[in-house]
Formats: sequence, structure tokens, C-alpha cells
Amino acid sequence: MKDGPHIARIAALIGDSARAEVLTALMADRALTATELAALAGVTKQTISAHLAKLLDAGLLVVESQGRHRYFRLADRDVAQLLESLMNVAFRAGAVRLRASPREPALRRARVCYDHLAGEVAVQLHEALLRQGYLQPAEQGLVLTAAGAEWFAHQGIDTTAAARQRRMLCRPCLDWSERRHHLGGALGAALLQRMLERGWARRDKDSRVLHFSAEGELALRAWLAPAAGEAASNDTAPRTARRAQAGT
Repeated sequence: MKDGPHIARIAALIGDSARAEVLTALMADRALTATELAALAGVTKQTISAHLAKLLDAGLLVVESQGRHRYFRLADRDVAQLLESLMNVAFRAGAVRLRASPREPALRRARVCYDHLAGEVAVQLHEALLRQGYLQPAEQGLVLTAAGAEWFAHQGIDTTAAARQRRMLCRPCLDWSERRHHLGGALGAALLQRMLERGWARRDKDSRVLHFSAEGELALRAWLAPAAGEAASNDTAPRTARRAQAGT
């Protein structure tokens, strides 16, 4: 008996090498033009147009027109989650690139996973939030504690507003490079957005790689410390870290 949705078409679309490169590039949650995607996929403009038409028809991508330009992005978080899961399986199965990019070490340390932080830094942060009791494991993933709501408030994140979004508030997301979990969901997205707003992190232009400023590195160090969050707002965390380094 054949039950459930028919996955062969979607699997075939993702399985094409050029389309897989397009989808992976768009995991940075940044809209790109057909010309940019053609260059990333290593195909002609005519070929990329055919690929994009198929991905649009399947609901994997959406397009937005601005003037003479058309910008493509992933359709939604479900598509991003599917791609991240495939990356996990591919990495576990040993399906790695024969020639790694020079950005590979930076990608493994910190990157965008659609709309939240991934990589070594993100895994360490997720584990620190669990260790400090701000998040707790639950049957359906994670639960935000009262202490956690206070900690996020110190970062300028309204957890009540985040909980009203039509998505999970917080969920563990398996990190393909670390084989451990980082923080996804509305809180994961809000936390990355605050880092970007404060100038603590910036994105690479044509990559998912994230780079942290000196101030951002100090803030991360404070967040990962055993007593992180017991102090007041982390707006003061970089100054505290500087004083500690200076021995004052």
C-alpha cells in the first residue's frame, strides 16, 4: 500500500548537483539573483533559469521582483530544516566535498543556519544555556525556564512576543559539523538578530560564514562563562570582560 506524500519528485529536484548548490547557498536566508546563483552553481544563465523554474514550481523557492531584478530565496523554514537534515545525513555518510573550500574552518566555527546561529560557537552556547538552567530538555524539544526568560530579556529579546510567532519558541537543531545540537526556533533566530544588530557578528558576502567582532567575542565569552547571565544586561558584558582582562 502506498501511503503519504510522494517524495520522489522533491528528492530528485534536490538531488541535482546544480540545484543542490543553489539551495545550499540560499541557506544563508539571503535573497540572490539568477546571475549570482548561476555563478555559485557553476552553470550558464540559461541553465539556471530552468533549474529555478523547477524549484519554484515545487514550492522550494519563492521569488520577489524589484525593478528589473528578481530575487530568489528559500520558500520557508521547513525547506531550510529539510536541507539542514540532509546535510547531517550526508556528513554522517561521508558525502563530503573532495576539495574543501578555504572558508571551511570558518564555516564550521560559526555560520548561519537559515535564520539562526550554527557551528561550534552555537553548540557551545546551546550547551551553556542548558547548563545554566535557562533551557530545559522536554519531550517536544526544549522549554524556556523563568530564569531563561529573564536572561533573554537582558539581551533585549521579548520572549513573550517570540512565543506568539507561528513557530516553535525554541528547539534543538542538530548541527551537521559538530554532531551536537544548537538552538533553533524563534529564540535562536532572535538571538542571532541581536548579535547582528549590535555589530557583534557580520555575515560573509557570498557564504554562510559569520565573523565575530572583538566586542562580540568578549560577549560570547561572557555568555559561555559558568556565571553568565547572573550579571545585569549583557550590554555591559564586553566592558566587564575588558576590566577582567585588565585585572581591575
